Amino acid sequence: MTLEIKNLTKQYNQQKTGLSDFSITIDKGVLGLLGPNGAGKSTLMKIIATISKPTRGTLFLNGEDIAKNPDSIRKILGYLPQDFGVYPNLNAYEFLEYIAAMKGVGGPGLRKRIDMLLDGVNLTADARRPIGSYSGGMKQRIGIAQTLLNDPKVLIFDEPTVGLDPEERVRFRDLISEMASEAIVILSSHIVSDIETIADEVAIMKSGKLIDKAIPSAIIGRIENRVFETTIAHTDLEAFKARHQVINTSRQAEKTQLRYISNATEMEAGARNVTAGLEDVYLFLTQNQH
Repeated sequence: MTLEIKNLTKQYNQQKTGLSDFSITIDKGVLGLLGPNGAGKSTLMKIIATISKPTRGTLFLNGEDIAKNPDSIRKILGYLPQDFGVYPNLNAYEFLEYIAAMKGVGGPGLRKRIDMLLDGVNLTADARRPIGSYSGGMKQRIGIAQTLLNDPKVLIFDEPTVGLDPEERVRFRDLISEMASEAIVILSSHIVSDIETIADEVAIMKSGKLIDKAIPSAIIGRIENRVFETTIAHTDLEAFKARHQVINTSRQAEKTQLRYISNATEMEAGARNVTAGLEDVYLFLTQNQH
């Protein structure tokens, strides 16, 4: 299964562009989308989900034009938007049965699938409670469950781990990993560690454009041997920033501990070379691209 996106542009008005000549090919597995606010991640996912139409460009799923035939993707789509809403008076069973009816999912196996999904998102014990009484994280988990109701082959998750505690984030990653071999999974998150752990490929976006796309190790390799840590006096920080790209600082009692990227051939006094991570290269690429 392959999703081909070519020269996609979304122009909201003369001042605002959501996507600009965006092209990407997405195969089975998990694609992690990273980018600052306004990068175009949600715009891209809404267009793939056929909720929004592009101004220009084409989208093909296995050679089928999604814009001309949106049902070709809708029937195999699972989508969790960032602003997912629930019906507060329904319990989890009632809500998922309602969403299943909306998606045209039914039959004798439906209840078994709902039970399986509720167990997968750790909501079995609370399934009879009204969703309005759920915490934010629990509502997010019921949103994840409804995304999976129709056994989708294209899954789109926009910030799915917001509100989830670390244990639930691991549970979500395990759930998605099980499905990724048979489906296209597009996952947007501000939690870089989630992307680094689960993604087969990573796409980094900024200002509606694709900056880079590769497997995580290849993207991290862009700054191999260029990430350092050191501790300096507070008063030296601004001068240090003028020489290097500082990507993280931690203020201590008398010093500032910082992590930075450098092209310099000579290492700063007292600095040590450290292993680069996805967050390092993400900050490096998004802060350096205009």
